[in-house]
Amino acid sequence: MQTDTMMTIDPDLSWQEDALCAQAGPEFFFPAPGASTREAKQLCGACEGRVACLEYALAHDERFGVWGGLSEKERYRLRRDSEA
Repeated sequence: MQTDTMMTIDPDLSWQEDALCAQAGPEFFFPAPGASTREAKQLCGACEGRVACLEYALAHDERFGVWGGLSEKERYRLRRDSEA
């Protein structure tokens, strides 16, 4: 019996293939409490996958780090405002 060894990419994560964050370390997007998120947000702003990343973070309730150019607090406000 032959098995397919190719891994299929979850369509929900396909945006990660070309994401600019893959070129930076996780500490860039998950800074220490109180540290600046400005540089991570700038990188996100230039990334073609930013919208998909943000949608993923909102759909999966990501509570830490910068996703789609928004911090935890910004995503919380966005989610709260969209429910109102």
